[in-house]
Amino acid sequence: MRVIHRIALAAASAAASAVVVAGVAAAPMAQAGTQTSFIGGFHTPPTTVASTVPQNGDVNPYGVAVVKHSQGKLVKGDVLVSNFNNSANQQGTGTTIVEVAPNGAVTQFAQITVAGLPKGSSCPGGIGLTTALVALRSGFVIVGSLPTTDGTSATAKAGCLLVLNSQGNVVETFSGHGINGPWDMTALDAGDAAELFVTNVLNGTVEHSPKVVHGGTVLRLLLAIPDYGIPQLVNTTKIGSGFAERTDPAALVIGPTGVGLGDDGKLYVADTLSNRITVINDAVFRDDSAGTGETVSEGGALNGPLGLAIAPNDDILTVNSGDGNIVETTPGGAQIAVKTLDTSGSPPGAGALFGLAVAPYGTGVYFVDDATNTLDLLH
Repeated sequence: MRVIHRIALAAASAAASAVVVAGVAAAPMAQAGTQTSFIGGFHTPPTTVASTVPQNGDVNPYGVAVVKHSQGKLVKGDVLVSNFNNSANQQGTGTTIVEVAPNGAVTQFAQITVAGLPKGSSCPGGIGLTTALVALRSGFVIVGSLPTTDGTSATAKAGCLLVLNSQGNVVETFSGHGINGPWDMTALDAGDAAELFVTNVLNGTVEHSPKVVHGGTVLRLLLAIPDYGIPQLVNTTKIGSGFAERTDPAALVIGPTGVGLGDDGKLYVADTLSNRITVINDAVFRDDSAGTGETVSEGGALNGPLGLAIAPNDDILTVNSGDGNIVETTPGGAQIAVKTLDTSGSPPGAGALFGLAVAPYGTGVYFVDDATNTLDLLH
């Protein structure tokens, strides 16, 4: 198929320029000066870019995605942020995506309602926008929904992936096919085709609440994106499974969260409950589950890693749920840099950090601060 060939070409091109690092295993914090760090070059304290609270009062910003191509409402270099809570601070009820310009100007990209979904589409449970947020070069934006009716895990439903056009209107939804509480997402984008890598955290969590179950998954969704028309789901493959997950009164649900695709086709996963980063090899092409993958790094400066992004040097950036720190880890497992992003709360920074994304040209790291409902920048 043409679409699969396009993905293969994109993956092969990335792999050809990759530096393969041998020895994927847990490793301690590296000594200062032994490796070149991406975030180690940033010496300015984190600065606030803008508030992420839209007119309807949604709070708890989760997803972060940088716009790479201008089209419709989307402006190259702007940052999209999805909100998980409504104005009453009920989790799993946020419906808005805001667009933040580098100068701090904020517009509302989308407000999504069940009534506004396309006829015949489905999003089981309603709307509650998660960290799963990507902006494709074709002008489509895809965001995850893990909805509740009252902000509690007892009412959490499977949700869906919502496909929006460049005007912020939902044109399609993807549900079923193993999608069950889509929590975070990254993409391999080839223009007329894309692969979405999605973590899911509701496989058995509500039924066995508050016990830990090992049902968390990573799905790969292959999309065909025509020149005219909407993205079409070609197939879905479960490439990761068995991740620990459970409900939580403060965080709604905890399970495999951030995902990031390295230049060598390896998919890194923030295994939050196990306090580690794992890697799923051959993520672009594999046709089976790698289980939870191989451990890259665990413990050390990691403290319940949530959001994850890949730095320009192919290192792995994660933010902690247990404190206000960002950690940089090499593909070989060495934790080479730690910086504090948030000092509010008790303990400082706990529960404040979630989504993050590398700024254009590697000039910094955008991240959301849930404690202040802002988009901030480390640079």
